[in-house]
Amino acid sequence: MAKQEIETVREQIFWSYANLAMAHTAIDKKQTKYGTFNYMIRAKLFKGLKDGTMNMRTIFDDEKIKLQTGQICNYCGSEDKLALDHIFPQKLGGLDDAENLIFACRTCNSSKGKKDLIDWMNYRKQFLPLMIIRRYLKLTYKYCREHELLDKNIDDLKEMELPFRIDLLPTKFPKPPELTLNIGKTTTRQHML
Repeated sequence: MAKQEIETVREQIFWSYANLAMAHTAIDKKQTKYGTFNYMIRAKLFKGLKDGTMNMRTIFDDEKIKLQTGQICNYCGSEDKLALDHIFPQKLGGLDDAENLIFACRTCNSSKGKKDLIDWMNYRKQFLPLMIIRRYLKLTYKYCREHELLDKNIDDLKEMELPFRIDLLPTKFPKPPELTLNIGKTTTRQHML
């Protein structure tokens, strides 16, 4: 597939979401690398999102996953000293509502502080679990839709104070064995990449 020309915020979010779907299918199939099938999933979803024939899944799906995961840190898997963490920090404009909250241990919560979640994970040289990225992308899309930013040029958002960093949305994902869908109770810090 030819390199995608991404100019608008909407395209950036959709491209990241399509890459997420590609990675998710590879994990589901227990693949060690991405193949033609995965790239076809990405291409079809990106095209469908752009032309409006497909949609991102609702945040309700993520809420179900949050409930099923239980009370563990979504970043390291710890069950100790849990707190609620705002995916989009309140100090950056994130809302204090259920969609923006996940469990985090006090160590991770304190380390992240008011930093952008993806920026913080990049600093730690770790890649977020795919279900957390999915929630992040949906929150980003929702925020941009509500603030009429979807059709803006990506560069226009770089100068704005927002609860997320548009330039950090993941468009390249590590190989499937280096990814995790969700942090489970048996996941340790060493298993997260």
